[in-house]
Amino acid sequence: MITFYNHLHAQHQGKVEMFRGALVPCYEVPARADHVLAELQRRKLGTVQHPNAFDDALLERIHSRRYLQFLATAWDQWVALDPANAGTDILPSVWPTRTFRTDIEPDNFSAKMGLYSFDAGTPFTAGTWVAARAGAHCALSAAQAMLAGDRAAFALSRPPGHHAGADFFGGYCFLNNAALAAQYLRDAGMERVAVLDIDYHHGNGTQACFYDRPDVFFASIHGDPRTEYPFFLGHADETGVGAGKGFNLNLPLPRGTGYPAWAAALDTALARIQQFGAQALVVSMGMDTFVGDPISGFTLHSDDYLRVGARLRACGLPTVLVFEGGYAVQEVGVNAVNVLQAFADV
Repeated sequence: MITFYNHLHAQHQGKVEMFRGALVPCYEVPARADHVLAELQRRKLGTVQHPNAFDDALLERIHSRRYLQFLATAWDQWVALDPANAGTDILPSVWPTRTFRTDIEPDNFSAKMGLYSFDAGTPFTAGTWVAARAGAHCALSAAQAMLAGDRAAFALSRPPGHHAGADFFGGYCFLNNAALAAQYLRDAGMERVAVLDIDYHHGNGTQACFYDRPDVFFASIHGDPRTEYPFFLGHADETGVGAGKGFNLNLPLPRGTGYPAWAAALDTALARIQQFGAQALVVSMGMDTFVGDPISGFTLHSDDYLRVGARLRACGLPTVLVFEGGYAVQEVGVNAVNVLQAFADV
């Protein structure tokens, strides 16, 4: 299995995030990807290479041009306000909520940050755009490799992507790598593509990207949004709208869920994907379902991820796997590569 590694990911390195009313050190850190890379190399599991280059126009297949222009210029705008800002990450502090307008981009920078974000836990840094853009190229490269004949390819990148929507960031995510990969496969001629999100947190951004479409089936297994981030999306009654009705499957599970119940949900999702007639699968491979994850609540163990990889392999679909969450930093490499090794049947 080929891995496309975001060699620029460490340029995004937030200092603090807002958590329960306090500024705390970021849980989403460069060491997450570093541990996965080290474990891949230790097990000699396939080749690792930098992503190919792609035109930014491909990003507009998922994200709005206005939003992309903001991401590309936000840091320069921030520093232009005050040169001292160069030493401080950006966190939003005000948001448009119900009845507020979002069609007009404000001139005020803080208002722009609020317009394009949904939480205060996702710091924007000097290297965020560079890292996120290279991460999107990893996902596109993995999709490209799969189309060229590889049975599977892995996009090893950070920041993650599944919380990012067409025109908003949050949940540590800025560009939706899984959605971009799925759209790339569609644009290449695949009529039906499925996205399976196995991160602990609901892939609200991916759902929003495809909610009204019948050509991309989205399934997510995640913590119950009544108690778990991102809270406001991911309920079981969200099944799509318009032409997309019936092509969205949410499988929320209670905090404390262990592997047997989680695996039953996975089997349900995979059965629906097969029923959909998917020609390819994109997996948002979040590893924060692990029992030791500091900000999540499922209780999967490292050996369980070997079973996850085997279940995904048994689908028999060409697959793009995209690294998402997973914040038990010391264990995330073993857990992620267990999935990949079992998928590759090495």
